Amino acid sequence: MSQQSAQALAKLLLNVAKWSTALGVGGAALQSSMYTVDGGERAVIFDRYRGVLRDVISEGTHFLVPILQYPIIYDVRTRARNISSVTGTKDLQMVNMTLRILSKPRTDKLPDIWMMLGLDWDEKVLPSIGTEVVKAVVAQYNAEQLLTQREKVSRAVRETLVQRAAMFNILLDDVAITHLSFGTEFTKAVESKQVAEQEAERAKFLVDKADQERKAAVTRAEGESEAARLITEATAKAGPGMIELRRIEAAKEIAATMAKSRNVVYLPQTGNMLLGINPNQ
Repeated sequence: MSQQSAQALAKLLLNVAKWSTALGVGGAALQSSMYTVDGGERAVIFDRYRGVLRDVISEGTHFLVPILQYPIIYDVRTRARNISSVTGTKDLQMVNMTLRILSKPRTDKLPDIWMMLGLDWDEKVLPSIGTEVVKAVVAQYNAEQLLTQREKVSRAVRETLVQRAAMFNILLDDVAITHLSFGTEFTKAVESKQVAEQEAERAKFLVDKADQERKAAVTRAEGESEAARLITEATAKAGPGMIELRRIEAAKEIAATMAKSRNVVYLPQTGNMLLGINPNQ
C-alpha cells in the first residue's frame, strides 16, 4: 500500500471516530433529556435555577434540559394504610382502635406536596393526624356509646380526618373503623353486666309465670264455685227427683262399664249395690 493510500485510510478512520463520538454524545444527551411518566403517575420538574416548576406532567414521554432539570415522579393511585391508636373514652376506659384509610395526593398540588412533604407524604402525615383525630373523637363518647353508636363514631372520625388531610393537599377516598376493642377489666365488666341482665330477665319471667298461674288458679276456683252454686240452685228447684235421676244415670254408667269388664263374674241379686237401695224397702 502506498503512502498516499495509508494517509487517506488514516484520515477516514479518524473521521469515522469523530462521527461515532459525536453520535454517542448526541445519543447520550438525547436520552438524558427524555423521561417517561407511566400510567397512574404524575411528574414535577425541578429546575436548578427556578426551583420546582408549577406544571404537573401527565403520562407519556417528555423532554427536559439535561443537568439543569430532573423529574420527580409521584404515584397518584389510591393506596391503603392502617393506623392503630390506643386512647381513652369519656368514662376513662382504654380502647384500641384501628382505622383503614384510602388516600391519594391532589395532582394539581404536587409541587406544594414536594416542597412541604417530599415523596413519602403519607408516612409523614397520616399516622400523626389519624392518631390525633381518633383521640379527639373517642374522648367525646363513653365506652358503651362506642359499641352502640359505631356508625356515628366512624362518620365523625371520617369527616374530621378528611378536613385535616385537606390541609396537607391529601384526598381521602374512605375511612373506616376495622378494629375496636377494650381493656380486660372493661370486657369483664361488660360480661358481668350481660350475665346480670340475663338473670334479671329470667327472674322477671319466673315472676310473670307465677302471676299467670295464680290468676289461672283464681279463675278456675271461681268457675268451680259458680258451677257448684248453679248445681245447688238447680237441685233446690228440682227437688229430690233430680237427685234420684242423677243416681240412676250414674248406676247405668257403672253397670255398662262392669258388664264390659272380664273380671266381673258375679253380681248379688239381694240388694242393689249399684243404686245403694234395698229393693225390699
